[in-house]
Amino acid sequence: MDALPIQEKTGLEFASRQVGIMHACGHDVHTTVGLGTAMVLAQLGETLPGTIRFLFQPAEETAQGAGWMVKDGVMQDVSAILALHTFPTIPGGCVGIRYGALTAAADDLEITILGESGHGARPHEAIDAIWIAAQVLTTLQQAISRTQNPLRPVVLTIGQITGGRAPNVIADQVRMLGTVRSLHPETSAALPTWIEQIVASICQPFGARYEINYRRGVPSVQNDPALTQMVETAAQEAWGSDRVQRLPEPSLGAEDFSLYLDHAPGTMFRLGVGYPDQPNYPLHHPQFHVNEAAIVTGVVTMAYAAYKYWQD
Repeated sequence: MDALPIQEKTGLEFASRQVGIMHACGHDVHTTVGLGTAMVLAQLGETLPGTIRFLFQPAEETAQGAGWMVKDGVMQDVSAILALHTFPTIPGGCVGIRYGALTAAADDLEITILGESGHGARPHEAIDAIWIAAQVLTTLQQAISRTQNPLRPVVLTIGQITGGRAPNVIADQVRMLGTVRSLHPETSAALPTWIEQIVASICQPFGARYEINYRRGVPSVQNDPALTQMVETAAQEAWGSDRVQRLPEPSLGAEDFSLYLDHAPGTMFRLGVGYPDQPNYPLHHPQFHVNEAAIVTGVVTMAYAAYKYWQD
């Protein structure tokens, strides 16, 4: 489920046999834990007072899978949803709990600066799109620290810039592509207008035009307090308090689990997959490797939390 376009370099006997493709984010572990949880709960049979639906979702890496699943009706008649994701900085056998914001909203940004071409020796006769684009990029970064609430973080990264025709020709067009991350819904809602105001204020004095395409991605995962408490209690009772960590900070990574939360309350916890005595490579790394002790931890925690949903 959801491998990545990365060449595996773990050297494991069960490493990916597909050239340039590997499970570098633990989604194979998610699938294994889901199957294990189903096996455990199936043994309870009719003693469960309700119905549990298991979701095995593809395409989380492209933030599309959850939307497809919702359209297929998987959230119909669902009263609560639980999920997990591997985390290599947490030791295998432990779980990480986060109340409130777990991940960031992630949007796509495209800005095109439209100037007028001219000879590189006579810039006053042209409108230099590269120079204006450089100001837009710099001002956006500087403005975050002076116009955005520092207690509500915003990350704006331009990862691709294209423009220009020749070294001695002033560019008439520059295209910038980037990502915008934020944690708070109010901040996220205001960002498109904020960005356009800055771009317009730079372009207009110099006669340039602009086009902005701001595409909403996935919202922030906001864990439900009651369900998060339930999972934390289940993990503590199953494994002991020393194997349950409260995560002090959210991640600015994105997670399309948030799309399910538009339809029912839910919570996602982090499943520790780190080793105590060897390097733990980050997610999306060609040497990412999972401590398999995490599988039993994930199964028991998930199954017990689901069971407690009706007991509590």
